Amino acid sequence: MKAIRRFTVRPVLPDSLRPLSDLARNLRWSWHAETRDLFQSVDPERWAASGRDPVRLLGSVPPARLAGLAEDRRFLRRLASVAGDLHDYMTGDRWYQAQPEELPAAVAYFSPEFGVTAALPQYSGGLGILAGDHLKAASDLGVPLIGVGLLYRHGYFRQTLSRDGWQQEHYPVLDPNELPLVLLEEPDGTPAQVALALPGGKQLRARIWLAQVGRVPLLMLDSDVEENDLGERGVTDRLYGGGSEHRLLQEMLLGIGGVRAVRTFCRLTGHPAPEVFHTNEGHAGFLGLERIAELCAAGADFDAALEAVRSGTVFTTHTPVPAGIDRFDRELVARHFGPDAELPRIDVGRVLKLGMETYPGGEPNLFNMAVMGLRLAQRANGVSLLHGNVSREMFSGLWPGFDADEVPITSVTNGVHAPTWVAPEVFRLGARQIGVPRAEDALTVGGSDRWDAVADIPDQEIWELRRGLREQLVTEVRERLRASWRQRGAGTAELGWVDGVLDPDVLTIGFARRVPSYKRLTLMLRDRDRLMDLLLHPERPVQIVVAGKAHPADDGGKRLVQELVRFADDPRVRHRLVFLPDYGMAMAQKLYPGCDIWLNNPLRPLEACGTSGMKAALNGCLNLSVLDGWWDEWFQPDFGWAIPTADGVGTDPDRRDDIEAAALYDLLEQRVTPRFYERGRSGLPDRWIEMVRQTLSLLGPKVLAGRMVREYVERLYAPAALAHRSMAPDAARELAEWKARVRAAWPGVTVDHVETSVSEALAELGTTLGLRVRVGLGELGPDDVDVQVVSGRVDEEDRIGDATVVPLKPVGSPDQDGRWAYEGALSLDRTGPYGYTVRILPAHRLLASSAELGLVAGPSEELVEAAGLLMR
Repeated sequence: MKAIRRFTVRPVLPDSLRPLSDLARNLRWSWHAETRDLFQSVDPERWAASGRDPVRLLGSVPPARLAGLAEDRRFLRRLASVAGDLHDYMTGDRWYQAQPEELPAAVAYFSPEFGVTAALPQYSGGLGILAGDHLKAASDLGVPLIGVGLLYRHGYFRQTLSRDGWQQEHYPVLDPNELPLVLLEEPDGTPAQVALALPGGKQLRARIWLAQVGRVPLLMLDSDVEENDLGERGVTDRLYGGGSEHRLLQEMLLGIGGVRAVRTFCRLTGHPAPEVFHTNEGHAGFLGLERIAELCAAGADFDAALEAVRSGTVFTTHTPVPAGIDRFDRELVARHFGPDAELPRIDVGRVLKLGMETYPGGEPNLFNMAVMGLRLAQRANGVSLLHGNVSREMFSGLWPGFDADEVPITSVTNGVHAPTWVAPEVFRLGARQIGVPRAEDALTVGGSDRWDAVADIPDQEIWELRRGLREQLVTEVRERLRASWRQRGAGTAELGWVDGVLDPDVLTIGFARRVPSYKRLTLMLRDRDRLMDLLLHPERPVQIVVAGKAHPADDGGKRLVQELVRFADDPRVRHRLVFLPDYGMAMAQKLYPGCDIWLNNPLRPLEACGTSGMKAALNGCLNLSVLDGWWDEWFQPDFGWAIPTADGVGTDPDRRDDIEAAALYDLLEQRVTPRFYERGRSGLPDRWIEMVRQTLSLLGPKVLAGRMVREYVERLYAPAALAHRSMAPDAARELAEWKARVRAAWPGVTVDHVETSVSEALAELGTTLGLRVRVGLGELGPDDVDVQVVSGRVDEEDRIGDATVVPLKPVGSPDQDGRWAYEGALSLDRTGPYGYTVRILPAHRLLASSAELGLVAGPSEELVEAAGLLMR
């Protein structure tokens, strides 16, 4: 029989156990081992059955057990110690509080998904896990962050397999009352709400749930409220589900509703208002429009409000391909804004202009969320050094006339939250060397270039640690594989072979991630005979654990999953290669530590960063990867292998896959497996152990989320806060008016004549070139521009590379034609083909970048030919 109504009945804890409730509701337990150990001691069997979720655990413990614990002095002492530790963590000064006072009072961090813990399944992949790690690291560092997201009633789908290996999706309904959340309430006890206006006089309302992630509040908007019609109730049903309008409404709720939720939260709690708004991908880009509307309501005009909003906004792009960006039909966007819908005081044309692809190669009728994000943010970044380069190329159309390397998009390489992803056994090994406080500090704050203490750990201890973690993984894999086969319809009598799956003494390779085609899940199957030889080698076998989900609408990805599952089902290899369905955080936390090799073989350069290999590295797992994302930046032969790539322009995709798969097999056969199995004089694989040691000591400090968040604070949040403070209403109006004047006058800005002190086409190294340039500034003056000489080596087409920029200075007054003279010196500091050019850029003290307006004036083709600007 099915219930006609559902309740959540919460336990009544004895007074002495009340701190358990506070510990359960603060998600710090998800990365704090002592807190988890405390909950496990409440009832070990129910702890395991609850999925290691303290809220579910406390809801299932019998009253008699609680009564017994309330009288257990030893347990109460442990409880007091852990609760006191949380209080100190929440209230004490941390890294941020020791920094200069000009840091922002608060930062609002918006993301469509957050992977904080498996107990709060609101993530689909790397973007959400990265966002969760960002919040945790900010908490550890004391950064006053406010997270903002949506609460999806179905979360992301659960994955199972049919008998023939086809992915099947299931969407369990989540009850917020059974999650580690509390409802944000008004002083009278009613739920706090935000509302968006919809076309036709309708409204989209949402409640605000609060997840406490250590020191960081995470606000999650939930449209499943009785006041909404059925359609509006379903806006927050599924992560990345539904059609275009559904996605648009989700992103309006996240951006516009999210800002309103932040204002409500600050009003109700007294939390400082954010000075900086950080949007993690374009999904939350509408937040800038809401902030413009706030300023317009306070009396600012649109252009001044736009400048004020841009000054305090940071935009992070995570995609290396245009297809990964949300784009909407302009008519759909137009219908949801304006007098009869949301933000009625803002002209719909101004809204559309922010997102339209008005550049060569753009689609003029599509509204691009990343383009809007870039236009609404004064600071933007990619998520690895390589991805920064890719992003500057991809979005260069927004800054016409500038070389890609001058496009104002920087990069902050992602990191991972070590306390979440480092196995307790690894942490204990480090803590034995340097003590628990120093080990905790090293994993959270970071700051050192290398962890030298790893050098003092004996080889035997490192090898025993690695084997122990591998053994744990073998146990975990067998349990999950048996459950998966039962779900696929196998009976217990058919599954005796599962007890022989994997071997704790065999080289173990892990591959786990989402399954879009560019990540090439099945590259390892390219030559099945060679793969089989590797798996079944009599002296040097390998075993592979694979996991991953394809998007529900991606049948191509599902076919890849099925292809791999069918291979893994082959009785000849099923003890050496397994596919585990329903990849998520709980599985990942066992998988990363237990593998010896982490495999990553995307199509370069389509992996923006890729953080799974970072989590593996922190546990002493070596990376075997294409040089993409973060691995391109930090690879060294001391701690891993680079898979060669076939990047030639003319290489056909099949041929490319064949070449790169062959390179992968070669590496495994000739270099990886011999190193794992060869033994030194001590009887241990000492060369392998040395690579593990180098991975921990050299890569460990780099891949930390603490390092990443400190970079965001120092390079993006602090400058954004200073810019925000300098952008008072008068300054914002001044900058907006200046930009309008410069744009109107720019057609009259010209480089008219260039004279040099050397006329020959040959010059000696160290020669100083005197330059005199005449420029036309039209309606502008020298205070409005920078005149520069740009020089460097040139290629066969006279393109300048590795450029040096030298400013020229105005001399005297304008001549009778209104032209200004500029002079300067250029030192020829490099040999070989060398060239220079002259350009004019807008200049204003409130600009974050001279490329901000996308305006540049240079010499005409005729002037270039006449001047002989090229030095050889």
